[in-house]
Amino acid sequence: MLRFTFSMISRTKQILLLFLCVVLILVTYLAIRLIPEYPVTYSKIDEHFKYGSIGTEPVNGLPYWIWKVLPVLYADKMPANGYAGLGLMSEDNQDLPIGVSKRTVYGIDRVWLNCAVCHSGTYRETPESERMLVLAMPAHRLKLYQLIQFLINAARDNRFTSDRMIPRIEEISDGEFGFLETLTYRYLIIPFTRAAILQLGDNLAHMRRQERWGTGRVDTFNAYKTNQLGFPTEAITQKELVGPADLPSIWGQRPRQGMELHWDGNNNKVEERNLSAAMGAGVTPVSIDLDNVRRVMDWLWDMKAPVYPKKGRIEKAKANNGKIAYQQYCSDCHGETEAGVYKFDSQRFTRLGKVEPIEYIGTDPGRLDSYTEVLAMNQNSFFSGYPSLRFKNFRKTYGYASMPLDGIWLRGPYLHNGSVPTIRDLLEPSSQRPKKFYRGYDVIDWQKIGFISNVAKEKGEKFYLFDTDAPGNSNKGHEGEAYGTDLSPDLKDAIVEYMKEF
Repeated sequence: MLRFTFSMISRTKQILLLFLCVVLILVTYLAIRLIPEYPVTYSKIDEHFKYGSIGTEPVNGLPYWIWKVLPVLYADKMPANGYAGLGLMSEDNQDLPIGVSKRTVYGIDRVWLNCAVCHSGTYRETPESERMLVLAMPAHRLKLYQLIQFLINAARDNRFTSDRMIPRIEEISDGEFGFLETLTYRYLIIPFTRAAILQLGDNLAHMRRQERWGTGRVDTFNAYKTNQLGFPTEAITQKELVGPADLPSIWGQRPRQGMELHWDGNNNKVEERNLSAAMGAGVTPVSIDLDNVRRVMDWLWDMKAPVYPKKGRIEKAKANNGKIAYQQYCSDCHGETEAGVYKFDSQRFTRLGKVEPIEYIGTDPGRLDSYTEVLAMNQNSFFSGYPSLRFKNFRKTYGYASMPLDGIWLRGPYLHNGSVPTIRDLLEPSSQRPKKFYRGYDVIDWQKIGFISNVAKEKGEKFYLFDTDAPGNSNKGHEGEAYGTDLSPDLKDAIVEYMKEF
């Protein structure tokens, strides 16, 4: 009966009905495929920290296949070992580097950065030793400036075309790049991605006026002004322009609540500082994945700093002498350890987590000058549509904050701009500190504490030559009688021995 009824329908109506069925199927498919977002997450928090999405991909992410093919197409614009040569670390069982996450947005897999890209690092006991990955330590091998410039230079290249990219994507995709992906990438994704990266280049045009930041450093707040807030790049004065500073460690956040945070102490609320850092990685008030950001934040509250791995080799008598000197010259600003446990007692250590005036501490003013009152005012408007999240505590300060030193053996180089390679060097007057040294080598200097800094290259990897005479790189300050740089060499050695316990 059904067959008879259908045969009675006119040929035109049959075609129309078939067409509507096809449209319905296609719309259903596209709705299932394109509308939801699918963030890649992990049940284990350490894996999520390394690879899980926090919401950077929808607005600032790169399409997955473009990310994968760029080192193939533009090998002439990056180191021989690709993203690894830019300081991105990889594990054998993972498709993406540590600190790069994935999220499906409108049916397209997109990737971008998460917290781990700036806050994961490695160390080795000797050049022959296995690399030890440490989460939440400074990413002292990351070449963020070069990564950004690589993407911008690739987009400016007239070879950034669908005709050139798609065949190479098909080669590396092992059949995963289908017909729909081909059409979408050819006519939408590749042209739009190139336009977006070129716009990013315009937003970050002030970088052309800067020297390279150097390995393990970032110019956080000038990019905030132009890329997040839309400040004209030409409005950044030369005084503001010199803002690169070292990437920090982020373990043990609970004891830091209420301290003056960031290098210049411009906020005293950990939650705001963390959301601000997430925005620096690429989230926006609309795209941020609060549940996944909070997972990371909750994990970091009570995460302990890594214990010095050669604790049994610390010379106790020498360390005890160093502790006495440290207590006299250092503990009021930086806290201390007791029985191997770091103490964050701000009642006892009255200057811990407080801003020291630039006139007193005397270190390079570049990072301080780059953060302005206008920026603070604008930052306090972020998340204005979300009252419980809105920033309220950013402010312009007058110096640099005295930081807790937990895990200090993994936080070299030292000072806010990373201008002093080891703790022992920091205990010398600036005239006797190294004027030039290499950054990016991950073998520990067990005697001076920091990383060995006289190695220019290893197995084809070249390390960054840091020049303390360059703008923003001064190694002056934190010296004089109040800072212990006038002590005897033996007492300075003893202080270093004691600080191995931190």
